[in-house]
Formats: sequence, C-alpha cells, structure tokens
Amino acid sequence: MPRTLDLAVIAAYLVAITWFGARFRKSQRTLRDYFLGGHTAPWWAIALSIVSAETSTLTVIGTPALSFGGNFEFLQVVFGYLLARVVIATLFLPQYFRGEMFTAYELMRRRFGERIRKLTAGTFLVLRAMAEGVRVFAISIIVAIVLGTGEVASIAAIVCLTLFYTFEGGLTAVIWTDVVQMCLYVAGAVVSFFMILGQIHGGWAHVLAVGGAAHKFQTFDFRFSWTPDFFARNYSFWAGIIGGCFLTTSSHGTEQLMVQRLLAARSERESRTALFASWFVIVSLFTLFLTIGVLFFVHYSDAHLPAPKPPERIYPQFIWDRLPPGIAGLSIAAILAAGMSNLSAALNALASTTVMDFYKPLSRAAHPESHFMKLARWTTVLWGVILFAIGLLARHWGSVLEAGLTIVSIVYGSLLGVFLLGLLTRFVQENAAIVGMFAGLAVMIAVKEFTHIAFTWYVLIGTTATFGTGCAASIFFPEKKKATVGT
Repeated sequence: MPRTLDLAVIAAYLVAITWFGARFRKSQRTLRDYFLGGHTAPWWAIALSIVSAETSTLTVIGTPALSFGGNFEFLQVVFGYLLARVVIATLFLPQYFRGEMFTAYELMRRRFGERIRKLTAGTFLVLRAMAEGVRVFAISIIVAIVLGTGEVASIAAIVCLTLFYTFEGGLTAVIWTDVVQMCLYVAGAVVSFFMILGQIHGGWAHVLAVGGAAHKFQTFDFRFSWTPDFFARNYSFWAGIIGGCFLTTSSHGTEQLMVQRLLAARSERESRTALFASWFVIVSLFTLFLTIGVLFFVHYSDAHLPAPKPPERIYPQFIWDRLPPGIAGLSIAAILAAGMSNLSAALNALASTTVMDFYKPLSRAAHPESHFMKLARWTTVLWGVILFAIGLLARHWGSVLEAGLTIVSIVYGSLLGVFLLGLLTRFVQENAAIVGMFAGLAVMIAVKEFTHIAFTWYVLIGTTATFGTGCAASIFFPEKKKATVGT
C-alpha cells in the first residue's frame, strides 16, 4: 500500500530526529550550555542553523506559490539580505562579542538601562510568538494533508514533538538538529525538482519556453517613482535592496532568534563567517523553490488544471499525490524538518529571553545553577503552549508567507531603530529611546491600517520614525550619560 511506506518514512524521521535532539541533554549543565551551546559549535553548523531559522515551512510552501502566481521578483529582497550582513558584521558583532552575552537585549542594558532592556526583550517575545504562530500553522497544513487530521490535532502533534527535544537538549540540540534537517529538506527539494520536471513533457526546454513567455523568470524591476502605486508594490529592486537590508539587519542584528546563534560561535570571526556563508545557502534555496513554482505553473498550464486554493497547498499536495511511494514520504519529511527546526529555535530563544532578561535580573535570592536550568526547561514548555494557541489563531490570517513577513516587519522597525540609537549616538538616553520606540510602533500600526504601502518598506519606515523621534526627544529628556557602547 503506497501510503504505508510514505507514512513509515515520515514516522521514522520524526522518531529519529526527536531521539537525536534529546541525546544532547547530558551536555546541558549550565545556562551557558543550554542557551549558548557552550560556544562549541563550528561556524558551518551555525551557518546552516541560521539558514534554518531564516527559512521555514513558510519558505517551502510559500515561495513556490509566489512564482506560481507571479515571477522571480522575490529574489530582489534576498539580495538585500547580503547588504544587511555587511552592516551586522561591521556594526553589531563587535559589540556583541565585548564580554559574554546571553541575549541581544543585554546590549541595550549596557547602553541605556534596565527599562529599555525589558522593553526590547518584551517586544521580541510578542513579535516572535506572533510570527512563530504563523509558522506553526504552516506546518499543520502539511500534517493535515499527510494524515488527514484536523488542523488542531496537527498543530498539537508537531509542537509536542519539537518541544520534547528542545526541552532536553537546549541550543546544542537546536543547532545540530538544524544541520540534519537542513540537509534533509534541501535533498527533498532537489529530489522534488527532478521528479516534477520529469512529469513535464518536453523537459527543461519546455519549462524555459512556457515560463519565459509568461515572464516567470523576471527577477529585477528597476522602475522607480514617488507615486503611491510604487510604494504599494511588494517587490521591486529598490524595495528589495533597501527593504530587504533593513528587514534582515533587524532580524539578524536585534532579534534573539538569530543573535543567539551568532553569540554561540567560538569567536567573532567564526560568527562573521557563519553569517556570510548562510547567505549563499539562502539565495540558492530561494532560487530553487521559485524554480519549483515555475515548474508547477508549466505543469498546471499544460494540463489545463485550475490553480489550487490556497496556493500554499500546491507543493505539498503535489508531492503527496503524485510522487512515487517513499519519495513522497521523504519530501514531506523534509518539509516538516524545516518547520520543526525553526520552531525549536524559537522555543529556545523565547525561553532564554524570558529567563535572562526578566526572571534572573529580578531574582533577589542567590540560586544555584540547577535552579535556573530547571526554570529554563519549564519556560520552554510554557512557550510551547503559547505557540500552540497562537497557531490556532493563525488559521484565519491569510497567506502564510506574507502574513509572517508582515507581522515581523511592523515591529522590527522599532527594534532596529532603538538599537541604532544605542550604537550610533551618544547623546540619546533611555527615556528618549523609549519614546522613540513607542513612536515607531505607533507609526507602523498607522501605516498598516491606513495606507497601502507594501510590507517591504515597513522596517525602513519604522526604523526612521524610531531613530528620528529618539533623537528629537533627547532635547526634552536630558539625562546623565550612560553610554558604554557605540561609536
């Protein structure tokens, strides 16, 4: 029975990856081990882990849908990711490696004070919980297709399995399971590419002809104007380079999900190497998944089939219905790998921020390391429950890829703006920075509700509002200078 083999492959993967991640429990003796991996992971493993965090099930099922209905213009955003890495390596990493930090928000405490540390850390907790809820729902789409289960049961199953090995193995388990899962889901995508191509009469030459005629391979849009229509387009060269740069500078430079991996490197040099190496993997992956979307477009056009609804179902549904037994199971397991690796990283990052930025600074009594380790693990469980609940709500939020990007883009501007206030100025102090953060968030909520500006511009707008308001507010909030970082 074909489905039996596929289900066996998926079950074997789920059991194996859970067992593999849980094996790292023995090495988790201190918070340094649990939240920073003991600074033992090599740069290449961290690079693959960064890619796992930067991509997800949203990438796997959302990117083919973009090129199926559009073209390759999403890649313009990815080119902005490279520019962001230059900024992070130059401006952020030297500050993060001045002494040992557990979270990105300790940098804000050094520069401004405890209140803004909690504000930025709290912003991250809300941001990551909301965005990860969308990703959890995206995983449930796959599970529901495979098992025929309802979305609630699917969300519960994937959260529980991922939570188990994250609870046991901490960041070490996250990084090394990311490496395994990255290899699996890249392999699954490559296999899927050739299997889909093999079902198209005329092969690659036919794909080029049909896709080219439909402008599916168009990548760059250099048109520029100051009209509302220009800023309403999600993807253009300028929105991609500028918006992608600001988006990634914020996500990789200020959000604990990414910064935690950079901090886990053996040295600043290895952290920088991992950061740049990850971009080459990222651009290759997005190109692969966009190409798969074009293959689907050609296949559906040749067969005169209606477009699937929602479009995110196209890739997993095709795999499950059309690929040979065993291969289908491997490909679905690969998609689950992408989602589980990202979820595990989010759980550990949320737990580290909760413990290190909120609980530990408020703890008056002297507690042994074992106390904080126990708390770290159970905080991970708490966040698993919260993400499960948000995943249920995310079922009603529309397109999963753009919903996820829109959520983070609304908040990223405030985070990046306040970090830049800390790194680039000396005269702005804590109260002014807090005013700037709230102003930036208010501006972005207004932009989202009352304009048609594309989400690719959100971080730039929010960052500019936060930075500008913070500088202006410093006139009215003169404080004793505290700066210990910055230029």
